[in-house]
Amino acid sequence: LTAIGMIVLSGWGYAQAEVSAEQFQEELNASFSDSSKSILSEEDRLAFKALPFFDIDSSYIVVAKLKFPRKEESVSFPTTTDRMAKYNVYAVAKFKIDGKKYKLNLYYNPTQKNPLYANHLFLPFTDLTNGEASYGGGRFIDVTKTGEKELIIDFNKAYNPWCAYSDGYNCPIPPIANHLDIIITSGESKYTGSKKNRPQ
Repeated sequence: LTAIGMIVLSGWGYAQAEVSAEQFQEELNASFSDSSKSILSEEDRLAFKALPFFDIDSSYIVVAKLKFPRKEESVSFPTTTDRMAKYNVYAVAKFKIDGKKYKLNLYYNPTQKNPLYANHLFLPFTDLTNGEASYGGGRFIDVTKTGEKELIIDFNKAYNPWCAYSDGYNCPIPPIANHLDIIITSGESKYTGSKKNRPQ
């Protein structure tokens, strides 16, 4: 799990970047059930059966063309506390869904020194399902940097930040630049356990 200080960047999934969406979701469920890994309270963990996911849909697996910034661009955006999350923009990912053009910023943490995460890109986003069919604070996708001018984004691997399940975490809120004006019925949907979802 990826965490920097108290800011939870992402992390259910970076180690699973190359697996199928089915396996990613199975392993995510397993982590919630495992007493040594689960962030749920003991009461919630014992009652836990499975996370809610939209049906896996290959139309939400896109090949994105990357536009790299001419110079290093540092950005800060808010979190669920009064702290700010600081990232650098790796590239703008441009892609199509149902023939329409969209774009999202890919970020990386410039202070991350762990070699296991050397190729890790952080993709937070919001869409028109937030607060209704999905968590109000947006969702995250972990992406692997390849060094190429294209990469695959699989929205079936979108997952909720830790704040969707448990208090005490400091989670980045996706910036306005990463809002998609489309319904993304893919990836993890709204958790309806005893932890109340807090739309951001």
